[in-house]
Amino acid sequence: MDEQKKYEVIKKLVEEQGNKDRAAMTLGLTRRQIDRLIQAYRDRGKAAFLHGNRGRKPSRTIPEQTKQDVLDLYRLKYPDANFTHFTELLAKKEGISLSVSAVSSILERAGILSPKVTKAKKKRLTQQLKLQQKAAKTKQEAKRIQEALIAAEDAHPRRPRCAYFGELQQMDASSYVWFGDKKTTLHIAVDDATGRITGAFFDWQETLDGYYQIYAQILRNYGIPYKFFTDRRTIFTYKKKTAPDIGEDTYTQFAYACKQLGTALEFSSVPQAKGRVERMFLTLQSRLPVELRLAGVDCIEAANEFLGSYLDEFNAKFALPPHFIRSVFEMQPPEETINLSLAVLTQRTVDSGHCIQFEKHLYRMLDRKGMPVYYRKGTKAMVIRSLDRNLFCCVQDKEIYVLEEIPERASRSPEFDLGSTRPTPRERYIPPMGHPWRSKAFWKFVKMQEHHWTDFLRKE
Repeated sequence: MDEQKKYEVIKKLVEEQGNKDRAAMTLGLTRRQIDRLIQAYRDRGKAAFLHGNRGRKPSRTIPEQTKQDVLDLYRLKYPDANFTHFTELLAKKEGISLSVSAVSSILERAGILSPKVTKAKKKRLTQQLKLQQKAAKTKQEAKRIQEALIAAEDAHPRRPRCAYFGELQQMDASSYVWFGDKKTTLHIAVDDATGRITGAFFDWQETLDGYYQIYAQILRNYGIPYKFFTDRRTIFTYKKKTAPDIGEDTYTQFAYACKQLGTALEFSSVPQAKGRVERMFLTLQSRLPVELRLAGVDCIEAANEFLGSYLDEFNAKFALPPHFIRSVFEMQPPEETINLSLAVLTQRTVDSGHCIQFEKHLYRMLDRKGMPVYYRKGTKAMVIRSLDRNLFCCVQDKEIYVLEEIPERASRSPEFDLGSTRPTPRERYIPPMGHPWRSKAFWKFVKMQEHHWTDFLRKE
C-alpha cells in the first residue's frame, strides 16, 4: 500500500508540475526525500518504488519443514499440551528452539487453539475458524477445526496471598484421565503464600488415605502447617452418630489427626473460595497428563513415584521462591509420630473366640513377647490402623496389642511336613500408650464434632 501511494503521488507531481511541499506533507517525508523519489522515478519508473527485499525471505524465517514438524509433533505426540508447555517440550526433547509466539502462530494458522486460550483471542479467532470450517474440503478437517474452538475459562476470583509460608494449605482432589484410559483422582495441597504444591498423591477415588498421604508429605518435607482449607464434601463432611462404623467417618478421623498434630481445619462450601488450588488443577491438567504419557506411566504406583521428581521441576517453574517469605511451619515430627498420628481409629468388640473382626478378617491380639492375649466376649476395643497399614488394638485405655490375622488353615503341618516346626512366639513392636489412641479422648472429640455439626445445620 505504501509503495503504490508513493508511486501515485510522485507520478502526479512530475506530470502536473505539482507542489513538492504538499507532496511531502501527504507522504510524511522531507523535501529532500521527495527530490530523491522524483529522480528515481525518472530513472527507473515504477520499479523504483519496489522495496529492495521484495521476493526475498527474511533471514529469520522459520523453514517450512520446521513448521510442518511442529504441527506433526503437536498433533501426534503432544496433543494435550498448552502452547507454553509445548514450546518447552520442543526445546527439551526435540531440539527445536522457538519462541512461544512463533509456535502459537504456526499452530493457530493451522486452526489449532491452545487449551489455555484467552477469551479475547478465542473471540478473535472464532470467526476465522468458522470461515475455514465452511471452506473445509473434508469432514475430518472440519471436525478438527471444530474441536479447536474448545477453550478453558478461569471462573475463580483472585484474592491476596497469605503473608507466611505454611500459614494456609488449600487442599482438594480432581478426578481426571491423568494416565491410561481410566479416571484416577489426584489429591494435592497448595501453599497459599507461595503457590507451591506441598503434597500430591494419586488414588482411584477421593479418599482419606489420599489426604493422609499428602499430609504426611508436608510433615516430612516442611513441618506442621498452621491451617488446612478444604471443601465440605466427601472426606470432609461429618457423618451422623447413627453411622454404622465410626471408622467410616472420614471427617472425624482427619480432624482428630489434625487436632493431635496442631493443625487447624477450615471449610468452605463455595469452590471459588479456594481458587488457588482450583486454578492449579487447570495448569496440571494441561501439563501433567502429557508428562506422564511421555514417561510411559501406566499404573497408579508408577504415577505416584513420578510425582516425587516432577513436583520439584513444577514448583521451580511456577511457585514463588520461599527464601524471602517467612515460614511458620512447626518443626518436622519424627517418622513414628507421623505414622501413628495419621491413623484410622475404629471401635470393635471381642467375640467369643477372643478375636476381633476387622474388614472381614479375624485377628488375634498379641503382646510384646508375641504371646496371645485373651479378653472376655463383649469387651470394647479400639482398633488402630497406622499410616503404614499396621494394625494395633487398645483395650480399656490400659494396654496396646498388635493384631495378627488368623488364617483359615495352617500352611504347613509340624506332624506331617518334613522340616516344619511349631511356630515360636517372637517379640513384636508395640508403640507406647499415647494420648491419640486413648478411647476416652477420641470419643470426647467425636461427641464435640456432633455438637458442632448440629450447630452448623441450625445456621444453614
